[in-house]
Amino acid sequence: MKIDAQGVYYRDLNDKIRAAVATGADKIELVNVNGQYFIGDGINRPVTITINGVPGNDLGAFMNGATIVVRENGQDNIGNTMNAGKVIVHGHAGDVLGYGMRGGRIHILKDVGYRVGIHMKSYQENKPVLIAGGKAGDFFGEYMAGGVLVLLGMFSDDPAKPKHGFRFGTGMHGGVIYVRGAVDESRLAREVGAFELTAEDEKELKGYLQEFCRDFKLDIKEVLAERFVKILPRSKRPYGNLYCPMPR
Repeated sequence: MKIDAQGVYYRDLNDKIRAAVATGADKIELVNVNGQYFIGDGINRPVTITINGVPGNDLGAFMNGATIVVRENGQDNIGNTMNAGKVIVHGHAGDVLGYGMRGGRIHILKDVGYRVGIHMKSYQENKPVLIAGGKAGDFFGEYMAGGVLVLLGMFSDDPAKPKHGFRFGTGMHGGVIYVRGAVDESRLAREVGAFELTAEDEKELKGYLQEFCRDFKLDIKEVLAERFVKILPRSKRPYGNLYCPMPR
């Protein structure tokens, strides 16, 4: 099914999408998308939504099993509190990606903005994964409690830009971040550190990267040609010393 979004108010567009899903559509193509908010939010069925154009904020929020493919760039808050499914962006994406994300996959081919992966978490078998193929702004992995972030630094339109910004991993107390190549340790938050990968890490990371490369038709050998480091929190309670002890 094809839906033309040219000049369509975002609420009306989302009503059309939900109506198509309710009637059993398993593939929906949107054309002429130009900043409409909330596309794919809360969809609980395994439908594939392909977006031609640039969607607005909160793409795929609260999503629970759908797949969204963006042929151009994305904006902010992609995958907000997402439970399951996948978002694939063939360009750049903005700030606060994967906020509170609890499951599923977000694959961004190029650069991402600030506060990516903030408050990501996992529970039992639910492990969210967000991979950025380009570079990232400040506060990458902020307050991360679980899940996996991967930063490749490969597919950027700005070669002079640093791979990542300042305050990397601020407040991180769970999960893991994998970075291709070295990190600038002067830009890491005090509560995290850089470590070598174990054999188990390498196996797990390769699985995530194989899926990423399939989505973008990339060569997995090229991606794995450089070593990775992992960023982990030094403490499960990074701010525990800021609070008064409980009276006994």
